[in-house]
Amino acid sequence: MAAPGHSYQATQKTGGARRLLYCLIALVITIVVIVGLVILIFWLVVRPKPIDYYVDGASVRDFNISSSDALNATFDLTLIADNRNHKVSVYYDYFEVTVWYKDQMIAFSNVDPFHQPKRNATRLDVHPLSKSTPLLDSVTKDLKHDRSGGKVELEVRVRSRIRFKVGLTKTKHYTLRAYCPVVVKFSKSTDFDRVYCDVDI
Repeated sequence: MAAPGHSYQATQKTGGARRLLYCLIALVITIVVIVGLVILIFWLVVRPKPIDYYVDGASVRDFNISSSDALNATFDLTLIADNRNHKVSVYYDYFEVTVWYKDQMIAFSNVDPFHQPKRNATRLDVHPLSKSTPLLDSVTKDLKHDRSGGKVELEVRVRSRIRFKVGLTKTKHYTLRAYCPVVVKFSKSTDFDRVYCDVDI
């Protein structure tokens, strides 16, 4: 039979463990509430808006498919990155633009890092290049057909590593992706209807 003193000590230890557990639970709940309030206050003060992307111009030059089914071409694109935020600026630390035809990437270009101020629409003139790019058989056939038809349907894709700045604070890196379906004419026509992109961050 256990001594009365031993039973009392065990009860004390059990009660202490429970109080510690309750304190930890209360601490976690408090931290969650505080973080939630900080996020809510930040959102109410900053009112963040999505970044819009659109293509304002697209053309192609020096287009040629060689006898070995390799593509040479330069795509001249005008992209607009529209930051509509009043209190948030954006740092673009990496920025690439690719041109896709069906399921194949056919041209590529990089843009130097830049900072976009608040309430700013930045114009980016980029020239993704295709230099002796081997084409899939189906892509070769369809591209030649589109070339004869005078226009080609492409998808311009943007991938960028960005950081947001609010006041003196910069966030961690996020990956921005934009998908822009465009129709490019092989003629030197200046007619082009602005194309809005799907943006995902």
